[in-house]
Amino acid sequence: MPGALPPEHGLYDPRNEHDACGVGFVAHIKGQKSHAIIRQGLQILENLTHRGAVGADPLAGDGAGLLMQIPDAFLREELALQDIELPPEGGYGVGMIFLPQDPQTRAACEALIESTIAEEGQVLLGWRDVPVDGSGLGESVRRVEPVIRQVFVAGAEDLEPDAFERKLFVIRKVVENRVRASDWSGREQFYIPSFSSRTIVYKGMLLANQVDAFYQDLKDERVVSALALVHQRFSTNTFPSWDLAHPFRMIAHNGEINTLRGNVNWMRARRHAMSSKLFGDDLDKVWPLIPEGQSDSACFDNALELLVMGGYSLAHAMMMLIPEAWSGNPLMDEKRRAFYEYHAALMEPWDGPAAVAFTDGRQIGATLDRNGLRPARYLITDDDLVVMASEMGVLDIPDEKIVRKWRLQPGRMFLIDMAQGRIIDDEELKRELAEAHPYQEWLDRTQIHLKNLPAAAQGDGELPETELLDRQQAFGYTVEDLKMLMLPMAATGQEPVGSMGADNPLAVLSNRPKPLFNYFKQNFAQVTNPPIDPIREELVMSLVSLIGPRPNLLDPESAGNQMRLEVAQPILTDKDMRRIREIEKNTGGAFRTCTLDICYPAAEGAAGMEPALEALCAAAEKAVLEGYNILILSDRRVGPDRIPIPALLATSAVHHHLVRAGLRTETGLVVETGAAREVHHFCTLAGYGAEAINPWLAFETLEKLNADLPEPADPSEVHARYIKAIGKGILKVMSKMGISTYQSYCGAQIFDAVGLKSDFVEKYFTGTATTIEGVGLQEVAEEAVRWHRAAWSENLQYRNALDVGGDYAYRTCGEDHAWTPETIGKLQHAVRGNSWETYQEFARAINEQNRRLLTLRGLFELKKADEPVPLEEVEPASEIVKRFATGAMSFGSISWEAHTTLAIAMNRIGGKSNTGEGGEEAERYKPLPNGDSMRSAIKQVASGRFGVTTEYLVNADDIQIKMAQGAKPGEGGQLPGHKVNEWIARVRHSTPGVGLISPPPHHDIYSIEDLAQLIHDLKNVNPKARISVKLVSEVGVGTVAAGVSKAHADHVTIAGYDGGTGASPLTSIKHAGSPWEIGLAETHQTLVLNKLRTRIAVQVDGGMRTGRDVVIGALLGADEFGFATAPLIAEGCIMMRKCHLNTCPVGVATQDPELRKRFRGKPEHVINYFFFVAEEVRRLMAEMGFRRFDEMIGRMDRLEMRRAIDHWKAKGLDYSRILTPPPT
Repeated sequence: MPGALPPEHGLYDPRNEHDACGVGFVAHIKGQKSHAIIRQGLQILENLTHRGAVGADPLAGDGAGLLMQIPDAFLREELALQDIELPPEGGYGVGMIFLPQDPQTRAACEALIESTIAEEGQVLLGWRDVPVDGSGLGESVRRVEPVIRQVFVAGAEDLEPDAFERKLFVIRKVVENRVRASDWSGREQFYIPSFSSRTIVYKGMLLANQVDAFYQDLKDERVVSALALVHQRFSTNTFPSWDLAHPFRMIAHNGEINTLRGNVNWMRARRHAMSSKLFGDDLDKVWPLIPEGQSDSACFDNALELLVMGGYSLAHAMMMLIPEAWSGNPLMDEKRRAFYEYHAALMEPWDGPAAVAFTDGRQIGATLDRNGLRPARYLITDDDLVVMASEMGVLDIPDEKIVRKWRLQPGRMFLIDMAQGRIIDDEELKRELAEAHPYQEWLDRTQIHLKNLPAAAQGDGELPETELLDRQQAFGYTVEDLKMLMLPMAATGQEPVGSMGADNPLAVLSNRPKPLFNYFKQNFAQVTNPPIDPIREELVMSLVSLIGPRPNLLDPESAGNQMRLEVAQPILTDKDMRRIREIEKNTGGAFRTCTLDICYPAAEGAAGMEPALEALCAAAEKAVLEGYNILILSDRRVGPDRIPIPALLATSAVHHHLVRAGLRTETGLVVETGAAREVHHFCTLAGYGAEAINPWLAFETLEKLNADLPEPADPSEVHARYIKAIGKGILKVMSKMGISTYQSYCGAQIFDAVGLKSDFVEKYFTGTATTIEGVGLQEVAEEAVRWHRAAWSENLQYRNALDVGGDYAYRTCGEDHAWTPETIGKLQHAVRGNSWETYQEFARAINEQNRRLLTLRGLFELKKADEPVPLEEVEPASEIVKRFATGAMSFGSISWEAHTTLAIAMNRIGGKSNTGEGGEEAERYKPLPNGDSMRSAIKQVASGRFGVTTEYLVNADDIQIKMAQGAKPGEGGQLPGHKVNEWIARVRHSTPGVGLISPPPHHDIYSIEDLAQLIHDLKNVNPKARISVKLVSEVGVGTVAAGVSKAHADHVTIAGYDGGTGASPLTSIKHAGSPWEIGLAETHQTLVLNKLRTRIAVQVDGGMRTGRDVVIGALLGADEFGFATAPLIAEGCIMMRKCHLNTCPVGVATQDPELRKRFRGKPEHVINYFFFVAEEVRRLMAEMGFRRFDEMIGRMDRLEMRRAIDHWKAKGLDYSRILTPPPT
């Protein structure tokens, strides 16, 4: 059962575990069985060893196993020894059972299996103890080794083979669900690897070379099969979990399902709309189909089993779950396109990098995801063997015996049908399936494109008369929203770009009301799966959305009578909304639309929101039961007497309510809201269930802004540009997580909540991670009320103008920022005059700001010692500064003068400077005449590989593989063309004047085993260098860091979301990644839990400014510290936030020769800054009783959360999970 992993502890959550691996199979095309196939399967497994991993226990693997056909003759002889006679082959099933060590629970599980077999009308034949030899297993594995037995079941006489297989599936699901619901001690050890009349699985928490040593059956020559499917696992954890080993019942999977949360939610939502002639009443018995806490591969396997047992062929089911890219491929055969388009309404893609080998015991095959992000190669021999594996060379086969050698291509599949005795290639396979039914005919009859429907003339309607300004204020619009976000999108059709990081408070820490959208941070792919490039991979990306009810998944032909509404992209114009409202009369009643008002009476205030939400959910349920199959959630009725429920809250509440009620697949959700205006807003609405969105107030605002455009245009053209920009932004956010289709993204909840109470999240945003508590419904309602009050207030402050905002740049009356004219001025005076007193004023100002709720760490209190240590006994500053590094800022992003000044300063003090991703001139490797060095100790290897040569790598103390950057995780670095002069182009090996954008993924790192390969290669290039991996804080980063350690990295950097950047989309700067306090604490806790902490050094960076920040970082588990913005300010930066424009007035972030002459920074300024920080660290160490810095690392017990926080939002924060000490 899922549950062999440790329970949640602190920030560690077993749901965040990942795995990657090697997969392979060997099969005989004609179905000839032999023991040689078993031996070859085991040989493939051993030759994939490098794709697995070991943790702290060298004899504990991450899992390995083998799936094969039932060895009938062998089992017949074995059972004859017990006087049990087996029915003919195919007339009996074998269950491979992992039983708990506890004798009572084991007996209870066996009794349950026996009684369930009888209940389901089948015949128990007997049990067999599987002979095993656990002497070679590691201690940690032996502790949780299950008792392994096989149960034999004869089929009822009247059952044909497929029906018997289906009945065995039902028995297994009933048993699993009953054990899971029990309170038996040790029940988490119970697991059924296979229960079938065709296949059997031998697997466990084993190393590849332990599989046949452990399972004695596999050595027996009588054990024969025509196929052997094998898998070697590389997990991010080191916890022995027998159930997580592959193969599963039908698949072995190398990859990651990025859309898992949404896929599982949609499968759950389909339950009540699903019926099956084949299953009949048995269908109800298999639920819950996908249990909580499983790996993504196990969930996928459950879905595939249901489809195959429900009547789909193996290939058909795989094409539904992992469809190839069809919507953007003009070369695809029309019939095949119709097949995919038709099935899109039945099942959203299970999207993500995947090489999946699959079998039902009669056929075996493999498929690749639409992007081809996992390797799969195969060969065919002249004696009818097929070998497929993650790489060539897994079996030693002479070249002269090989008749074909090739690789699986993106979205392609191949299948061996052993009954037919042949290989069916992708073309034939898909042609047969595409021609099996008149899919195009069915589409023509049922598919409606919204753009083709007539739209009613625009009427005044019955909406309240209100001023545009009032409506904007009611939804929290600011001047910045208009000028910095919406105007650029309307003018260019592109998402706006900015620079420097986010130094303003999180939504939960801000005194101002904030959109609920701002409490959600976008997830992104790092290491265990790659982000994808939405521009280069345009062919596989799709914004197509289907609105309306979903057909019965297990009756595919019924979908031919189910009407479906398709939109090319999810942003709807006001004209589109009129089309949807008129749809009933234009589709003969096939669609019925119901508009639900998500505003409620203003007189009820904040207290009125909860009953309003309950009434909304009840109204949605009633509307669906009355046959309305499109629901519009609308806040257009906002006015002086009506407050809008935040659109995101209303959308998610209704979505989850309908999922729980089993009605979500009966209707489509369209959101008509004044709240959505920037990319992140649309992404969160989509992530929580909106199939389409109409930003009505954004469109009104754009019409008013038209006059401010460089060239005023027709309103429809302005709207089209805005929609284009939002669409591009949504694609970019989807691609950060490696998701290709809007249909997969819709409802997938690819976000972390930062600053929301867990009970609020569990009720309205079920399944979303939240780690530090925060605000609940009362405070969210209060934010809406404050905006509403401002909109219709008589206060002159609000009557004539929007709030200035101040989120993206410092404004006098705007949002708080850490870097203000005062703090910048004090720091520069301190370092230029080498004044400790002025630095103390700077540190006091920053630390006071933090206490005033600018950062999470501001709410920490340092526990002082009863007896402080004399300052002279504390480790000297000259040692502490060696732990400091400057951030990865490239030459190109900043000027040569700024870059070399940092390098000289860090080399003088024994710290490290980082090249960033732009390479470094070879001349800088030679010392200067005065003994200084401009050589950067840390050489970064980013996805663009700019400037990366062997010479560059051997001149490094650390080599940092940049997997993500705090300001824009999931995206590559970018350098505008106007900053690429001849000098920079030479260093980067590129072309002058051409903008440089690194691809979002490293194209040689699509998985954790790929990262292990690059680490190995870099260690061979420079054996003396530490190999570092840079990650960005998000929920689950700790498990990724554990995987990085197992991949043999020496060092990991955890960057906060608030790190700086030379150029990044504004959406990414604000809304991707989480604070380092959360990611660092999780990393330290998870590494200790895995016994890996001593194998790897941990650095933290992102918004580090003072010695107090360093001390808190150390107490949360960091050994080293990265600073970027602060040292730039020390050498002259004044935070103009113009880095991306090449117009930096102080010569720091520009390549303009005239502006560079203004650079006044000196190495001494940077050195002074770091020594001041170290001195502040020393004084805090003395107060806390620490003499050595190392004594402080990971001492979470010396931190506590400030009590009596008097802040209407932050008072709900709870740091107990951050401060949970890991078990040692």
